Amino acid sequence: MIQVTAIMENKASENKALINEHGLSFFIEKGTRRILFDCGSGEHTLYNAHKLGIDLSELDSVVLSHSHYDHSAGYRDITEAGLGSKELYIGKGFFEKKYAFDGIKYTDLSCGFDLDFVKGQGKIIHEVSGKVRLFDDIYAFGGFERLSDFEHIPARFVKKTESGFVSDDFSDEICLVIERERNVVMICGCSHPGITNMVREVRKAFGKPVSSVYGGIHLNEADYKRMEDTMKALHEMGIETGGFCHCSGDMAETVCSSNGLNVCHLAVGDCIFI
Repeated sequence: MIQVTAIMENKASENKALINEHGLSFFIEKGTRRILFDCGSGEHTLYNAHKLGIDLSELDSVVLSHSHYDHSAGYRDITEAGLGSKELYIGKGFFEKKYAFDGIKYTDLSCGFDLDFVKGQGKIIHEVSGKVRLFDDIYAFGGFERLSDFEHIPARFVKKTESGFVSDDFSDEICLVIERERNVVMICGCSHPGITNMVREVRKAFGKPVSSVYGGIHLNEADYKRMEDTMKALHEMGIETGGFCHCSGDMAETVCSSNGLNVCHLAVGDCIFI
């Protein structure tokens, strides 16, 4: 059995000993094997892990879904505390500087560390393209073709390149995939490439339907039509269960239910068992 615990998320749960803040971090445990998927934005992820009795000192791997601060900035805190793993899995272009642009000013949304920091800590970096086995039936997966005509990345997200600022295509976004006998389960950070695009690519790569999606699906900025189109598409692709959180938006969870999906919100301290 695999246990997935949200050790950081935007909302509080019944466990009032925990700190909730804008960010996401999942702890995945199977037997003696342990993965940290995203690290939240800072030291409060460490605080929550301590309160939950989760030991971050002997992780098999750390996987960062993308380099926005609310998913990756906590990696520095964990690493500088002497915790984490020697193995770091990231997507292509992870260290590009990311910003939000409001038409006048730019706000730095990056992770707060660079390649030199990671190398200086003696870490082994794995750039994920396609499916990469972490252990047993758990994979990191990246590389998503953009086919859904209704899934668009908000224009405010940009990245800085040698040629100047360009729209952020989130080519660094990766997810976790848990393979089962007849289907697979996805664990996502923000799903910036579009959750239906991501599900489609995972289905194709693994040759199995996706039964469940847990994590952020970034519909908090979407209009109602996009939410409905997304949930209808997920239902048609065979998604049965969703544990949506972080950037998904409360309205998206309501729309899910009306489109035949069983959904819950994964708040800080909440768990699922696969």
